[in-house]
Amino acid sequence: MPPDRASDPPRTTGALLPLRKPDAAPQETRLGDVDEWGRSERVRTIIRQAFGPLYRHWFRVEWEGLHKIPASGGALLVANHAGAIPVDAPVIMHGIEEELGRPVYGLADFLFRSLPFGGTLWARGGGVAAHPDNAYRLLHHQQQLVLVFPEGTKGTGKLYSDRYRLRRFGRGGFVEIAMRAGVPIVPITVLGSEEAMPVLARSTRLGRMLGLPYVPLTANMLLFGPLLGLVAYLPAKFKVRVLEPVYLDVPPDQERYPRSRVLDAAEEIRLRMQDSLFDMLRRRRSAWRG
Repeated sequence: MPPDRASDPPRTTGALLPLRKPDAAPQETRLGDVDEWGRSERVRTIIRQAFGPLYRHWFRVEWEGLHKIPASGGALLVANHAGAIPVDAPVIMHGIEEELGRPVYGLADFLFRSLPFGGTLWARGGGVAAHPDNAYRLLHHQQQLVLVFPEGTKGTGKLYSDRYRLRRFGRGGFVEIAMRAGVPIVPITVLGSEEAMPVLARSTRLGRMLGLPYVPLTANMLLFGPLLGLVAYLPAKFKVRVLEPVYLDVPPDQERYPRSRVLDAAEEIRLRMQDSLFDMLRRRRSAWRG
């Protein structure tokens, strides 16, 4: 049986960190429609059918600038991240696949891949362990759309009092990957995820005991109980804005890029996204009605 993924690096706490090299290239033989990353279009279709009613009627997602996402070729999609169990990734992936007909591979912490049963479903649904070589192969060799959240767990662990204030974008690894792959970076800003499952408090100590970054206390848990509160989202109105793509004027496939240029580009993108979030908040009348 072929492996679910091109690589299964150790768990990380951020996106695109320089971990060990991935395993050897997978065998060409596939099981059904499962590709070398473990993604199954059949499973994605089932997920879209199940998530569609939530997308349309519960979150009532509205897009702005969806046409700015390239219709072909590789592109690195970069978005803000929030909510104890964030739903922004499914919202973005569902919208792009439904409206543009392009698959989206979401990079995430290896923690998801290691979950019993859930790890396989995560892979079948388009999840890929956040490793630079995985991102490079998807973007450069396979010309796919790749979604990454540079805030990592710093974004999902934000308290509600700090909502929509972007955390530092790690060490700019996503910029270096886009440079190497020779693809544009497409920033995406999302409203709604902070209210769908707001974090009121968190415990890093309890998280370490359980092997997690933190254990959150959410408004959903207080309203629906500790178990139901993990899956019951509040009916926040989602608005998603696609910003102008960023084309990095550097030659691809270089062994390394100037660190200052990588960090400057990452910070410039973060500031553009922060300005966009503030603008969207000013225009929003209500977190529930939009």
